[in-house]
Amino acid sequence: MLVLVVDSATPAITAAVCAVRPDGDAPAVSVLAERVTVDARAHGELLAPSVAGVLADSGHRASDLGAVVAGVGPGPFTGLRVGLVTAAALADTLSLPAYGVCTLDALGAAAGPGRVLVATDARRREVYWAVYDDGAPVTKPAVGRPAELELPPGVAAAAGAGARLYEQVLGLPLTGTPDYPPPAAMARLAAGRALSGAPADPLTPLYLRRPDAVPPGARKPAS
Repeated sequence: MLVLVVDSATPAITAAVCAVRPDGDAPAVSVLAERVTVDARAHGELLAPSVAGVLADSGHRASDLGAVVAGVGPGPFTGLRVGLVTAAALADTLSLPAYGVCTLDALGAAAGPGRVLVATDARRREVYWAVYDDGAPVTKPAVGRPAELELPPGVAAAAGAGARLYEQVLGLPLTGTPDYPPPAAMARLAAGRALSGAPADPLTPLYLRRPDAVPPGARKPAS
């Protein structure tokens, strides 16, 4: 089965076409084409052309796809919405199921063995973070200041762009794994659902914060 992976929860604008197939206990994933551009201000401009590009690079058409996989965050509001709206629109247009993957889970799955802190940049001098043990989540995704994270015992390393940005504050060695969610890891996390024909996910964004912009309140009468 061919799946399209899209993610815009971090400054990395990611699109990829992956082939997934059953392979014993864990599905096998092959990345046929991927485009990753790091630009925190260009999600809206670059994601759709990246999708078209990876389809062309892989030698496939949108009609060849069997599912869409989207990163659901956590991430900043504007960028994250671009990826989820794009994924939902493609899935609806092509009558395909769409499956959501936590961005931190994808980084955790790629972080290697041991207990690892995964952190992405949340801006405002904060990080989105979670802890993984051999790729399995130990904590739920959260947001906080790097110096104030309450980590469980045994965390020996850190991964992700947020961990790199605040390496000195966190005091943990970096794993050397990707700073941004690898498309292969995202596809692998959704492969079981895709291959089994599971119902589509609602693609609910994982914001972890209230929006900065709020509707204006009612005007107070002049005294």
